[in-house]
Order: sequence, then C-alpha cells, then structure tokens
Amino acid sequence: MSTTLTEALPINVSFLGDYPDFLGFGMVLILTCILAFGVKESTFLNNIFTSVNIITILIVLVAGGWNADPNNWSIPESDVPEGFGKGGFMPYGVAGVMAGAAKCFFGFVGFDCIATTGEEAINPKRNIPLAIVISLIIIFLAYFGVSTVLTMMLPYYMQNENAPFPDAFEAIGWTAVKWIVTIGAIFALCTSLLGAMFPLPRVLYAMGNDGIIFKRLSKVNNYTKTPLLATIISGILASVMALLFNLDQLIDMMSIGTLLAYSIVAVCVLVLRYQDEDMSGREVTIRLPTVIKQFFNGNSYREPNDLSSAITKVGVVLFGVVCILWCSLDKVFEFGSTDSIIALSVLGVVLLFILIIIGCQPVSSIELTFKVPLVPFIPCLSVFANLYLMFQLDLGTWIRFLIWVFIGYVIYFVYGIRNSTQISRNKNHAAAALDMQRTNEAFEPDWKVENGKGIKM
Repeated sequence: MSTTLTEALPINVSFLGDYPDFLGFGMVLILTCILAFGVKESTFLNNIFTSVNIITILIVLVAGGWNADPNNWSIPESDVPEGFGKGGFMPYGVAGVMAGAAKCFFGFVGFDCIATTGEEAINPKRNIPLAIVISLIIIFLAYFGVSTVLTMMLPYYMQNENAPFPDAFEAIGWTAVKWIVTIGAIFALCTSLLGAMFPLPRVLYAMGNDGIIFKRLSKVNNYTKTPLLATIISGILASVMALLFNLDQLIDMMSIGTLLAYSIVAVCVLVLRYQDEDMSGREVTIRLPTVIKQFFNGNSYREPNDLSSAITKVGVVLFGVVCILWCSLDKVFEFGSTDSIIALSVLGVVLLFILIIIGCQPVSSIELTFKVPLVPFIPCLSVFANLYLMFQLDLGTWIRFLIWVFIGYVIYFVYGIRNSTQISRNKNHAAAALDMQRTNEAFEPDWKVENGKGIKM
C-alpha cells in the first residue's frame, strides 16, 4: 500500500510524509466517531482492545522466551555489520539508550487519560493515584519484557524496524505465532489510538469551560453526554496529521509534546507544594539580608509566605534554564572530552545548589490523599530528565513543535487571556481576603476572626 501510494501520489516536501496515508486518516476518523458516541461505549471497546493487546504480549513473552538466546546480548564487535554500533549489551552506548528512550516515550502516554477523566471517576481521590501507579507498572513490565525477548530471539541488527515481531517469528519458523502477533498488533494500534485521543476532548472541554479557548468547545451533547464538538475537531486535526506526516514524525511530535507536558506538571507540583495554601499570601518584610537568609530558611518560617513562594518560583525558573543550558552544552561538546566534563560539572553543581535552596523553603501543610514523595528532588529530576530526552529529538521535530506552540500562544494571548474565568476567580478571592483582613482590623484587640467568626482571645 505504501509503495503504491508513493508512486501514485508522492509528497515531495521534506517536512511531510512520503505519501498521503489514507488508511491512517480513515482509522482516526472511525475512532473519533466511537469516542463521540459515548464514554461507556468507547471505554468498553478500549477494554476489549486492551485485553487482546495483553494476551498478545503474553504470547510474545512465552513464545519469545522459549526461543531466547542470551548470547545475542554479547555479540562481539567483529561480528556486527558496519553501521550497527559496537555490539554487546549496549551497542550504541548511553547516547543510544537516551535517544531510544526519547523515541519510545510515547508508550507511556496512555495513562494520562486517567487523570484527564477525573471528573468521571467514582472515587477520584483513591482510584486515580492507584490507577496511575498500577498502569505505569504494567506498561513498564510489558515494554521491558517484550524488548528483552525480542532482542534475545534475534540479533538487534537483524530486526525489522517496521514489523519487528512478525519478522522475528518468521525468522525462527513460527509462522502461526507470527500471524497471531500480527493480528494482535492491529488491536494494539487501535488501543494506542484510543488512549491517545480519549483525553484530548476532555482537555479541550476543560479549557473551553474556563474560557481559555472558545466556550462552544465545552458544550456537552445531551444524547452522547460527551463534548461532541471538541471530540470532532480534535479528531479532524489528528486525522489530517495522520494523513500528511509519516510515523516517525508523528512519534517524535507526540513524544516532545508529552515530555513538555510532564515537565510542566513537575513544575506545578513544586509551585503548589511551596505556595501559601489559602492563596492569601502571608506578607513579610522583604529586605536584602532577609532574602539572603531565606535562601536556606535562616528566618525559620514554618509556613509558606510571599517571600518563600517567590524564591521557590524564581528557583524553579532558574533550574529549568540551567537544565536547558546543560542539555545544550551536552549536544555541542564531544562526549567525554575535558571541556564537556568541566562545563557540565559546573552546571551540575549549580543545579544542586538551586535544588537545595528550593528544598529549604517551608512547604504547604495542606493534607492531600496523595502527595508526590521526596519533593523537590523527584519533580526536579523529572524536569531534568524530560528536558534531556527532548534534546535527543531532531531539529525538524523541534521546528514543528515550536510552530505548534506558537499557534497555541497566539490563541491564548489574542482570545484566552481576556476570556478566562480563572482571572475573575482570582480577583474575587483577593477581594474576599481583603474583606477578611479589614474585618479583623475592625474588631477589638481582644477579639480575632477565624473562619469568618469572631472568637474571644
């Protein structure tokens, strides 16, 4: 099919695919209709696809493990064809592992639909964290197991990158398993498509409900009980991208967008954890000695205030900037050279220093059902790892991504920032806090206000 379309309708544009992928276009539109029909129906279909996917993975693990040869992980360099690395366990070195991780990061995209459908969960406080952790464990075990048996079945340089499983089982003569895996792979593609497309209408619904994008996108259809317009628009956009771009470009776009989104989530965890919990902003006297002492909490504040929150936010921004600089130098310098070791070590010390300053600030005492442990270490590590993986992607991916982000910024600054309801909510909250402060000042000295009630001291 690809050969015929390339000959009949070639796309001679460097940043697009080789041919228009009408099959991908149609598949995305069909799944869009399924998603638009209703949550229960699409979830039921997704559960069927996922069950078939898991069964296929188990077949691969059992059949592949039966034919596994551990010697394929220690092939000497002399037996490796030219252009396929140095053989052994890591034939392309650490850089190859990181580049592969950046490419394959899209495999962890599906679990975020758990968070984006939180409003439809029965007991979100308990079920959402539990579901995310369990799904991540399952995803890791599936990818780890499949990649293990695949590279043990067949030397890595003999793998078919377009159809690795059918080709591997064909090579060992297990034709029946080859067709089972091929059919299961089709269901796996449907599962990936549903998992990737399911959260998008909900995100558009939430943004439309807030006013960041057009309000009509937040309208829920009375019959399907889904944001119908948001689902249709997101499906059309996704299908057009599937039509025009090739698989590698789409994978890279999905990976870089997901990595950025997870970096933003990690930054939000840091900001919220070190922010005043009631958003009123405990005012403190800000002088240069006070600010310097607060770097390591020499003022002994136990609760977040304006100064500590500001130091945290500035520290998070600086941490991100230094991470970008570190990743840029890592790409510029030759790996292992003296200059690279000195420059990256200095920046590493700066990152560690910023991390310590953030960690010294007082944290919010608000009780939540689930909290990220080891803050700020884990969120900062997440930001660093995500940015590093983003820098492993090629220049074309960055150009497409920046154009996409630019379009988003234009929509936000032209329309969203003026229509967002969050701005009015913040103003109302600030006005309420000011009224409460005035009420406190109006009471007699032996009285105070707590939770809107006067209480005798």
